[in-house]
Amino acid sequence: MKAIGYRQNLPIEQPESLIDLDLPEPQPGPRDLRVRVAAISVNPVDTKVRRLAAPEAGQARVLGWDAVGTVDAVGSAVTGFAPGDRVYYAGSIVRPGANSELHLVDERIAARAPATLGDAEAAALPLTAITAWELLFDRLQVPRGGGAGQTLLVTGGAGGVGSILIQLARQLTQLRVVATASRPQTRQWCLDLGAHVVVDHSRPLAAELKAAGIEAVDLAASLTQTAQHYMQLIEALKPQGRLGVIDDMPQLDAMPLKTKAISLHWEMMFTRSRFETPDMAEQGALLAEVAQLVDTGRLRTTLGEHYGRIDATNLRRAHAFVESGQARGKVVLEGF
Repeated sequence: MKAIGYRQNLPIEQPESLIDLDLPEPQPGPRDLRVRVAAISVNPVDTKVRRLAAPEAGQARVLGWDAVGTVDAVGSAVTGFAPGDRVYYAGSIVRPGANSELHLVDERIAARAPATLGDAEAAALPLTAITAWELLFDRLQVPRGGGAGQTLLVTGGAGGVGSILIQLARQLTQLRVVATASRPQTRQWCLDLGAHVVVDHSRPLAAELKAAGIEAVDLAASLTQTAQHYMQLIEALKPQGRLGVIDDMPQLDAMPLKTKAISLHWEMMFTRSRFETPDMAEQGALLAEVAQLVDTGRLRTTLGEHYGRIDATNLRRAHAFVESGQARGKVVLEGF
């Protein structure tokens, strides 16, 4: 089967950073779906793993943690799906990725894809929807339908996670949503997705919030450049506020949180699949609900750029764009 991967950690400008491969077809384990992949999207985690995680000696590693496709075989213990089902999912970071014609995924973390979206539009959603959902409801502990009188600050609102988090907060809670964006086009993107207010994160955050009539926020979802914004987020949060984080930092000093009794919450959407937690199937269930919300018109795709068919040349272009920090929404590729 066709696949795209890498044999060594290289800058994306080098042709060998991602290469076309011909690999054996994978065979499903007991709980696996084998999916014929139709579309994928590129996330920051793809670029991070490509740069930092070396494959085993003599081996190639296949990336990709967003996919839409059709089930073509199932394992002996699968109960919820059958060949012919169209599914979407974000996969597991400890298994081969979805940048391949055929891909294996545990049925517990997959769901039927939104019927009203095409493959590319649906591929934009799984990883970021899981991240945003778990961050909002599990980590920041906002009740479904709750949050009245509270304000949520979303830094990097036009990115992949921010684009769906804004929508989930508007559709499923009563929170006032304040997003950050630094360019006119990303500002408008956040407003179109439902943000009540957009402030500029390239300027002092507290001053931007006060200029918008916001003295402090109850909750903050820091989705990018947390190390850069950390002290400003603490300043912007109310006493006993909650700070949710998804990105990596060289180090994190929790002591500045103490005076305000701010709680810190890490979100890692791969945790459930990596450790096969007892509640692993919650990811499949939430993706099923996201699909229903899409099909009833309450959520929309976050597709920002379509980079053509799935091959090494186009995937290198997509990685470079994601690494530039200029992406709005999700970058998607479709078809082999």
